[in-house]
Amino acid sequence: MSGQVHETRILLRHAEDPALATIEGYRSYGGYETFQKALKSMEPDEIVEVLEESGLRGRGGAGFSMGKKVSFLPRGDQDKYVCCNADESEPGAFKDRELMQRNPHQLIEGIAIASYAAGAGHAFIFIRGEYDRQADILDRAVEEAYEAGFLGEDILGSGYSLDLVVHRGAGAYICGEETALLDALEGKRGNPRLKPPFPAVQGLYGGPTLINNVETLSNVSHIVANGAEWFRSFGTEQSPGTKVVSISGGVRRPGNYEVELGISLRDLIFGLAGGPLDGHDVKAFYPGGSSSPVLTPAELDLPYSFEAMAEAGSMLGSGSIIVADDSVSIPHMALRTARFYHHESCGKCTPCREGTNWTVKMLERVVRGEATPMELDIITSVQQNIIGHCLCVLGDSMAMPVSAMVAKFRDEFEQVIAEAALARIPTTNGDHGGNGGNGIDGGTGTSDLNLTDLLERERLQGRPIPVSEQESPDAG
Repeated sequence: MSGQVHETRILLRHAEDPALATIEGYRSYGGYETFQKALKSMEPDEIVEVLEESGLRGRGGAGFSMGKKVSFLPRGDQDKYVCCNADESEPGAFKDRELMQRNPHQLIEGIAIASYAAGAGHAFIFIRGEYDRQADILDRAVEEAYEAGFLGEDILGSGYSLDLVVHRGAGAYICGEETALLDALEGKRGNPRLKPPFPAVQGLYGGPTLINNVETLSNVSHIVANGAEWFRSFGTEQSPGTKVVSISGGVRRPGNYEVELGISLRDLIFGLAGGPLDGHDVKAFYPGGSSSPVLTPAELDLPYSFEAMAEAGSMLGSGSIIVADDSVSIPHMALRTARFYHHESCGKCTPCREGTNWTVKMLERVVRGEATPMELDIITSVQQNIIGHCLCVLGDSMAMPVSAMVAKFRDEFEQVIAEAALARIPTTNGDHGGNGGNGIDGGTGTSDLNLTDLLERERLQGRPIPVSEQESPDAG
């Protein structure tokens, strides 16, 4: 890392001003001027073209071109919808919460422009149920926008009408998946839909639907105001623009940082977030939320971009970096990750429902010392049978990081198995290991059982015994 690392703020500009959450404060910085310009002097197709040329990629995880997504919606008089995915439930992600809390009208203006470009007359913000404070702020902001004439019938005399509703979810992670979100909006249980048909053709209430997340839609007004080339002046060729990155875990200054895509991971983790705490080193990190395969310190000098993270075998995802320092047990971190996705699986498809369940059970055997090193291969095999075989990416979201942790930290998994197994072996004084010696009798006496019999019993129960402590079957 060379020199001081600085943010490049576009979405978080003026975020420290509490007045920005009100329509008066937002308009004092030029808010809603772009929407007025779009209604008065731009055709919907012209806006779509600007968005497509800008190269804006979805900031919710998939990284798909936002402009292309809008262009997929058919033209015509049928009812069309825009849905903002504000169900930010990915572990490690908290950027959308800050964007909604500090600058709700930036999001509303982006939704209004995107809806006009898509020819949609109805829009929804599906917000995570736990974001009660942010939902209240959005409700007030939407009310202000209606009163100011930026929402409702015949907006600013343009003939264009738009209704916007803030819908609070019930706290299910699966509703962050776009088709499960649509089911929840329709009042059903949040389950992923089989695709095709895709939402752009048949989405909410059977109508063409555009779905984008908070950060993506918040960029729209800035791109339309300043042009595609302006947006492309930030970031890299394949990953243009800025990105709000949530950094958490074992760092000195966790928080949200808006940076140009292409900045190095080292500058993000050590420069902006201050690096690990005293006496600790970075051991591993998720570069894009808990669903992204973990990387190691060897990848710290890679650029933070969609393409570079993919080439490294991971993904940028939601832009949420979780740092694990050398005090963290990787097998226990893998178990915690698996437990989350198992708990949040809707259970609709077999690979996810059964795969997440068995992964949790196998990782529990690892940390209890009941597994054998061979079972690590079985864990990896189960993950490969999950990836790409589910209705949505929830199963993959567990399988990819767990696979990466087993592959990159196999020695640690084997060490945890061995240490936990030794700690479980009973001793003569009724203790269960952990009291020194060879782990059989604590180094203080002789086991009530013949050593060979004890080792055989442990083998049958699947607990590995270090080679140094094994004896031949003929031992006396």
